[in-house]
Order: sequence, then structure tokens, then C-alpha cells
Amino acid sequence: MPRYDVPDEVYRQLLAFRTELRRFLRWSETQARRQGLTPAQHQLLLAIRGSPDPAGPTLGEVAEALLLRHHSAVGLVDRAETAGLCTRERDPEDHRVVRLRLTPEGRRRLAALSSAHLEELARLAGRIPQVAEGLGSPAPGPRTRQAGA
Repeated sequence: MPRYDVPDEVYRQLLAFRTELRRFLRWSETQARRQGLTPAQHQLLLAIRGSPDPAGPTLGEVAEALLLRHHSAVGLVDRAETAGLCTRERDPEDHRVVRLRLTPEGRRRLAALSSAHLEELARLAGRIPQVAEGLGSPAPGPRTRQAGA
């Protein structure tokens, strides 16, 4: 197994970067719950609204965006639909395809969350570059063992 010489400072930077990411994710989850959503529902609403297709994404596209298996995405959409956050609609051009759309309530909650997230990301923008500085450079090559070492 190759061994790498990674300076202690790089480990500190990696820790700080991951800590900031986890802090943001925890903050995001709290914000979703304050809007009466699970973090997964927030991600679903974002995947629907963020779809590049104006007709709305398919279940498969949402599953891919959320890194879920198809059946898990179906369950998530079922619960969100029951909560009045999204709807399923047949594609008018291909009736075999089902598209997802946000309801007005889903749009309202996502807009509130997105505004808060943009503010938080702006706040973090000043910290993340400092934390990530130097992390994008390639890792040092494997340390070679010398004879007798």
C-alpha cells in the first residue's frame, strides 16, 4: 500500500473544510425542519425546481439527482405528494412519462429555504476559500522505500 507524506497542516485544513461542510449541512437540516420539512423533502423540492427541463423532472431523474434508488425516490415523492408539496403529472407529449411539479405550497417553502441558504452561503464564502486553500493541489507522490529502510 503506498504511503504518502502529507504535512500536518494539510490534515488540519482537511478537518476544517469537512467541519465547515458538516456545519452547513446540519444548519440546512435545521432550516428544513423549521419549514416543516424533512431534509430529504427539502432536497426533493430542490431537485424538482432545479431541473433543467421546464416540464419537470421524471422520478428517475430525481432519484439520480438525490443519489437514491428508484423505489426510495418513489416513497419520498409519495410522502411529499401526500403533504401537498408536489404532484405527478403525465407528460403531454409522451403519456408513459410522469413528471414531477411543485405545488404552490412546495414552491413557497422552497423559496423560503433557498433565500436563507443563499444568505448562509454568502456568509460562508469568506471562510471556505481560506479553509480550502491548498487542498486542490495534487497529493504528494508515494514515498519510495529505500533499501534497508
